[in-house]
Amino acid sequence: MNRMAWFRGSVGWPNSGRGALCYLLASCGLLNALGGCVANEETIKKSQGYYQEGVASLAGDRQRAFVSFQKSVQLNPDNKDSRYALGHVYALQGKLSHAEKEFRAAIEIDETFSEARTYLGQVLASQDRWDEAIKSYRQALANPLYSTPDLARFHLGRALAHQGDLQASMEVLEDAVTVSPPSVPPAMTYLELGRVYFKLGYTARAREALTKVTTFDKGGELAAAATELLARLKE
Repeated sequence: MNRMAWFRGSVGWPNSGRGALCYLLASCGLLNALGGCVANEETIKKSQGYYQEGVASLAGDRQRAFVSFQKSVQLNPDNKDSRYALGHVYALQGKLSHAEKEFRAAIEIDETFSEARTYLGQVLASQDRWDEAIKSYRQALANPLYSTPDLARFHLGRALAHQGDLQASMEVLEDAVTVSPPSVPPAMTYLELGRVYFKLGYTARAREALTKVTTFDKGGELAAAATELLARLKE
């Protein structure tokens, strides 16, 4: 899967709690309180500006984007979007421990940040920490407002299959293919589902799923993998 797809959902997340800041130190005097709020608002605005700058340059200049995200976090350590973005860049660089740290920081800021939980799961899986990854995916899916649940289900299904729980993997992947519109290319999800069906001995279901892959990904690598499995079904 294109790693850039992992960045989905981070743009435009609102910063919470700004209004509450204006109630702090109210007893110390109206002017002082207002002055503090204005300064804080300016810092938050600058932080968000660096974040947007990083997003704009990410595709063309990853290092410049990284610096922008760092500046954003330095100004506002509670900017969850910038934490997530830093984690994304670290993941692309293969610095998984740093990526994990940033995703956990983003989740600490917002426990409902399902995108960060899903990405964290991928980072954990890449370190063969499969049980932790499964837990993170499930936590992402516990949020009913998560806009791309098929992404977490796709990775959860793969993790469960890796751990040998094929029945649970099948059920999760079957849920994933029902999401519309999908955030994961259907050929990818159907291929994983076809593989699970194959391992479970569900020949008819495997053939149906794998045939869909050849349709969705004509001439592609996924179609080639599906065709190979289809040939094995005939043996």
